[in-house]
Amino acid sequence: MPEQFDLVVIGAGPAGEKGAAQAAYFGKTVCLIEKAPKPGGAAVNTGTIPSKTLRETSLYFSGLRQRGLYGIDLRVKPDITIGDFMRRERSVIETEWQRIDENIAKHGITTIQGAACFTDAATVEVTRYGTPPRRVSGRAFLVATGSSPQAPLTYTIDDEVVVDSDSLLTLQKIPTTMVVVGGGVIGCEYACIFAALGVRVTIINSRSRLLDHMDTDVSDALRQAMTARLGITVLAEAEVTDVEVEDGRAHLTLSDDRAISTDLVLVCTGRMGNSGGLGLETLGVQSDARGFLRVDAQYRTTVPHIYAAGDVIGFPALASVSMEQARVAVCHAFDLKYKRRVSDVMPYGVWTIPEIATVGESEETLSSRGVPFETGRASFRQNARGQILGDTEGFLKLVFHREDQRLLGVTIVGEGACEIIHVGMTAIAFGATIDYFIQAAFNYPSLHDTYKYAAYDGLQRMQRRHARVPGLPTLRNVETISG
Repeated sequence: MPEQFDLVVIGAGPAGEKGAAQAAYFGKTVCLIEKAPKPGGAAVNTGTIPSKTLRETSLYFSGLRQRGLYGIDLRVKPDITIGDFMRRERSVIETEWQRIDENIAKHGITTIQGAACFTDAATVEVTRYGTPPRRVSGRAFLVATGSSPQAPLTYTIDDEVVVDSDSLLTLQKIPTTMVVVGGGVIGCEYACIFAALGVRVTIINSRSRLLDHMDTDVSDALRQAMTARLGITVLAEAEVTDVEVEDGRAHLTLSDDRAISTDLVLVCTGRMGNSGGLGLETLGVQSDARGFLRVDAQYRTTVPHIYAAGDVIGFPALASVSMEQARVAVCHAFDLKYKRRVSDVMPYGVWTIPEIATVGESEETLSSRGVPFETGRASFRQNARGQILGDTEGFLKLVFHREDQRLLGVTIVGEGACEIIHVGMTAIAFGATIDYFIQAAFNYPSLHDTYKYAAYDGLQRMQRRHARVPGLPTLRNVETISG
């Protein structure tokens, strides 16, 4: 007979771990199945944690953070090896494995290693080489199997010269030259990491802008920093039509017939949902052409007792969001009156060099809906902490409603952006106006102080607009615009 559980979770990444813990916290019996030898999914093993750790390692070895300081011009330390580069990454990953194991044990969750496949709507069979299959039944199921890099159609990834974001981590040496195919988040992050180490990096982007889902000023600022500070070459509106590997080097042909030779090609052209091989299609669970499962607002698939969360359902594919999706799914699965929906205010971070972080609305999304808004900006160049850190190109932008001055969105480009953004996130979540920043007293010197001066700038813009256009509402805070 199958082993019986209230909840069976397939996949021990961020969504699977947190969903399992949520159910166990409320007294449900939980089985967590993971195909890989270690938990954590892509977030811990091949994606979020490795890339961010490698970023910090590259900044350390290159001294890039200090290059903006007067009289200091550091370069990559001589004789750096791939072992030096990867040692810290391995240490952080192993610590995360331990943390996850401790969390699973603390909640009394049963774990099984192996590949799961549904044999019927209430049962999965778990297979692992060298061990007998195990059958597990559940009242509810949570599919949290994540995603994998999408393979290119016109050439092959050999995991040595032509790699994806998974096989990149197995590099034996740091290349002299590198081509990154794709100008999205993953491609831009790794381009910055390797460029900081002195690698000559070229990005080939099929679109006109890097990170084109963000406002134009953000995309432009990133491109300027990447080209001027890191020496990265960006080829926009270009596609790779063919890649041939010969004598350990890759030779690329582009759509405009240009040819490029390089030591390494990193392919970052999208991801596919890991929904194949689970037997879901035989149960009537629907997915799209890229393997992402279709779910409703409660994260139910088309089979009501089977839920899905995390990267396997597609956008936004952020670890922070995946965790919340899984918690919400479990609460609905067992009608727990606890967490009923994912917050509407979720921060979005990109760990490029410089960092980029956004939360809430952007200028482009508000313009598309005809919402009246104003912006306020403050530069790190005019901030004492920014000067101390040597970050003189960073900035913070507030987007707020023109009529009631309610904060609608925040964008930050520069040092610490992915940390500082949480102040804006909290203000938006509580419906604050930009007057909150006017009245607040921030530590001095601190980058957070840019919130205040961005608010001053926004009010000044409103004042100028009010002077030019009759009929606008009277500003409540004009008298405070003194800086």
